[in-house]
Amino acid sequence: MTILPDDVRAFLDAPEFAVLATTEPDGRAQLSVMWVGRDGDDLMMATKRGRRKVRNLQRDPNASILVYSRAKPTRYVEIRGTAKITDEDARALVDRLARSYTGREHTLGDPDEERDRVVIRITPDRVRYQL
Repeated sequence: MTILPDDVRAFLDAPEFAVLATTEPDGRAQLSVMWVGRDGDDLMMATKRGRRKVRNLQRDPNASILVYSRAKPTRYVEIRGTAKITDEDARALVDRLARSYTGREHTLGDPDEERDRVVIRITPDRVRYQL
């Protein structure tokens, strides 16, 4: 596990979008733009259980995340790490992230789909950044 420097933590706590890279069964990259939060040094994302990124991470837990500043794209953090799909309170996480990114609670979709949310918890192995 890698400890995140304070300036990286501060950057990740700002509502910048993250690009999550997972590996498809044929070896190609699958990219998803996502909201990202932090729990200590772990990165946290909420998604729905049936999505490709979840299946990819269940098969191969190696993940890469790129977060960059929309105002100044030369400022970025790239994290490579190991992902776990958990049944932590995904609803609370998506609400917390929605408030951070949009200023309001998450808009509920289909209740059956909302119940199927999971948390992607990524523990960093390597961190590169330019801030």
